[in-house]
Amino acid sequence: MRFAVISDVHANLESLEAVLARVPPSDAVLCLGDIVGYGPNPNECLALVRERATATVLGNHDVAAVDGFGIEFFNDAARTAIEWTRGAIDADHVAWLDGLSYELRTDDYLMVHGAPVEYFTYILNKRTAAQAFAATDAPLVFVGHTHLADYYALAPDGSIAHAHRQHGGTLELEPGVRYIVNAGSVGQPRDLNPDASFATYDSDARTIVWERVPYAFARTQAKIEAAHLPASLARRLELGR
Repeated sequence: MRFAVISDVHANLESLEAVLARVPPSDAVLCLGDIVGYGPNPNECLALVRERATATVLGNHDVAAVDGFGIEFFNDAARTAIEWTRGAIDADHVAWLDGLSYELRTDDYLMVHGAPVEYFTYILNKRTAAQAFAATDAPLVFVGHTHLADYYALAPDGSIAHAHRQHGGTLELEPGVRYIVNAGSVGQPRDLNPDASFATYDSDARTIVWERVPYAFARTQAKIEAAHLPASLARRLELGR
């Protein structure tokens, strides 16, 4: 079976539509959270994810949109955007978000937004990857949160390998090796590539394929300006940072 793994949409409708247009109807869609925050189209993105996703877990911006939890840890732009989002989001979408879990586990994989157990921790290096591997026995962990497309591989001897997938690429999953796979960000990449990022997991072929998808970010920028959201949130879309 094939699974399209998406994360960190951040209310960017143009990027989400571009990514979903690349996903065959027969593929399941796994959403790793942060559907809202930063961007100008929270309701439209929530509606698309609810329609298309097979499984969804909560991100920290999603939680903040429900009840303001964690907003004190946001920077000024993120706080301004989530306060705007809370005023714009439909009650039905808030209720749906409130019913989501922080993690979903199958025999093959674990879905979390940031890291196992410590759900909103950033996995940014081999040290934090080692802590994440130690927190679960899942053979394959799908994460987002950092907005970086990359992976960590834990070999049977305990060594950890790491590689970026800034421009896409393929990973062949090896027997006996455990993996943390970051799908990158659909709506606000931060790896100096402004193209939307997602990954496809083929459970039969045992592969992960990252794709980068160009989209009309200027349209999103214009919407951010029209909503009077912080200008920095528009600028960063064309920079990929």
